[in-house]
Amino acid sequence: MKFQNVSLLSVGYVLPPEVITSAEIESRLAPVYERLKLPEGRLEGMSGIKARRLWNRGTRISDVSARSARLSMEAAGVAPKRVGCLIHASVCREYLEPATACRVHHLAGLPANAWVYDVSNACLGVMNGAVQIAQLIESGAIDAGIVVGTEDSRGLLEATLADLLSNEALTRQTIKPAFASLTIGSGSCAWLLGRTSMFGNGSTGASLHGAVAVARTEHHGLCQSDTDQAGGSMQPTMHTDSELLLEAGVNTGFEAFELLLKELDWSRDEISSTVCHQVGTVHRRRMLERLGMPEASDFSTFAELGNTGSVALPTAFGMAIEQGFFSSPSKLALLGIGSGLNSVMLGLAMKDVPCKSE
Repeated sequence: MKFQNVSLLSVGYVLPPEVITSAEIESRLAPVYERLKLPEGRLEGMSGIKARRLWNRGTRISDVSARSARLSMEAAGVAPKRVGCLIHASVCREYLEPATACRVHHLAGLPANAWVYDVSNACLGVMNGAVQIAQLIESGAIDAGIVVGTEDSRGLLEATLADLLSNEALTRQTIKPAFASLTIGSGSCAWLLGRTSMFGNGSTGASLHGAVAVARTEHHGLCQSDTDQAGGSMQPTMHTDSELLLEAGVNTGFEAFELLLKELDWSRDEISSTVCHQVGTVHRRRMLERLGMPEASDFSTFAELGNTGSVALPTAFGMAIEQGFFSSPSKLALLGIGSGLNSVMLGLAMKDVPCKSE
């Protein structure tokens, strides 16, 4: 689909205060490593992830999401009363009902006539939410909207460590499905989108040219959590066939990227920068090689933040802005991949996008 009058106006994100390194995780797993004769440094060596972050115990994701939402509005100078939609789109949520978006909407001081709901689609939630808001803006239903998410990986990390340490039957082969769970990090990010003709002075904001989606749901079993833990103990586990997921993900991403180029009538040479989903070193290298895009023009954050799910790519986009990674004006491709398997990719024309972070 194409858009004529939608811009990504600003980004707001919050990083958790606690840092846990891959070396620390391996130290906690020392009995398992010793019994299975696994080499130290395996976790960082295979993933390229040195560290990930955690929220303080007791932190509510709705509190953090509200902070990110407010940061996005402050960055763009957009008053809350002008926001016509709030979508909460992370994997993590606080309740089965009501929608986590309800408390975020209340805390952020958004108007009563706004659309308010949750969206969940693994690592693509924020991307999907952005496309839904863009459709509402393009149709004339709203002037601006916020998609926000907050991922909390503490429960998954601690449940995985406990399971690995207590499982005496574990082997070098059966430990593999748990590997991806040890790379997951926490984070929060909000995107504010608005009608291009109503916001800014023409020199700011990234014009959203279009979006595409590809669903290869025959691969839905390659990465799964056990059950929906919202509102319960929040101690999920996750099983991932990383090798098959990598191959299927790269193929799905290639299909989506070809579709994006066709939809927007772009060539590879026109795209000056990319941001991939933040999984790890091998995924990034294989994906960019398959797409025919250089690593030098791709921005990554996974080495220090790990894989932060639905907010990984959106946060990386914000950090790239802060670090002056993008030239302006230029064309940018956001390359989203999520278990399921699904791919959502966006094409934007970059200008100066304000970003505010904590």
